[in-house]
Amino acid sequence: MGDPSGKTRGRGATVNPAGRFEPRQVEAVWDDLVLDPDDPPRNPLTQVFIENAKTVLTRNDSPDVPFDVSVNPYRGCEHGCSYCFARASHPYMNLSAGLDFETKIFAKPEAAALLAKEIGKRAYRCQSIAFGTNTDPYQPIERKLRIMRGILELLVACEHPFSIVTKSALIVRDLDLIAPAAARGQASAFVSVTTLDPGLASRMEPRAAAPHRRLSALRELAQAGVPCGVLASPMIPGLNDHELEKILEAGAEAGATIAGMLLIRLPHEVKEVFASWLAENEPGRAGKILSLIQQARGGKMYDSTFGKRMTGEGPYAEMLSRRYHVACARLGLNRERIALDTSRFRPPAPAGPQRSLFG
Repeated sequence: MGDPSGKTRGRGATVNPAGRFEPRQVEAVWDDLVLDPDDPPRNPLTQVFIENAKTVLTRNDSPDVPFDVSVNPYRGCEHGCSYCFARASHPYMNLSAGLDFETKIFAKPEAAALLAKEIGKRAYRCQSIAFGTNTDPYQPIERKLRIMRGILELLVACEHPFSIVTKSALIVRDLDLIAPAAARGQASAFVSVTTLDPGLASRMEPRAAAPHRRLSALRELAQAGVPCGVLASPMIPGLNDHELEKILEAGAEAGATIAGMLLIRLPHEVKEVFASWLAENEPGRAGKILSLIQQARGGKMYDSTFGKRMTGEGPYAEMLSRRYHVACARLGLNRERIALDTSRFRPPAPAGPQRSLFG
């Protein structure tokens, strides 16, 4: 049964606003969501659509992100993180950045085959491929679809370097691929931990792994010899920022040698989605949190300017940065950066007209 209070259970977004490219703005009301006034609300199920992509390599020219090439096996993310900046990409599919983003997922089952073609071109120059830079490659449907697994099988066979960012403990399923690549200096993994509070995590990112499971996955990766990092991201003023040092400490204790931190980013429709989530889940301090975000963004909810969009500006942002750097120094984090080896790459063999009888 649904929650008679009217809340959508197991989802992060509490609204489903029309995308910024839609000609009309339509807002659902309670009567639109139920069959009968006495019925409880229906919780939206996840729908998976096949995306017939022509390419999977995405190149980045932004100066404030540490990667040049990435691959996203999925559009949309079932984790349902209420603050996720990637929500702003769903309107390009004529869908909402709200509930649609976490319930209408686009999968790329041919991703490994497409990637094989791209890295097999004569003009291709090997660069480490980043995963999890937009949506999580280990979100729940990966357990069944195994698209990320297929991509890693290709990269490991070609000795191509890669790095992974995730909030899912499912990453340890692929340790048999990641660990050998790491032993050759060709793999690293980063686990994002937004909060250590399981209650807050379950409300804010309802279908991501619980905090203790993320730290357990980080520990398994580190023990298997994979260079690991912990990402205390995003930091949300007045909500989880007081946990910054504890998150870094927990990550270091689990085996992380690298750390990262980003200030919450709320581009386009994501502002409305997060503000609605705050109003429902943190009504007593929603106003303060939004005010602090504005103070760290030059009086706005978001500033997309390179050099500011990740870190913010002003006294609050500077204080957060100082706390982060002091904690990292104390914990011995970021003393050395992870450099992945691109010299061993071997292009995949070109696909023939038919498969060999002997594989």
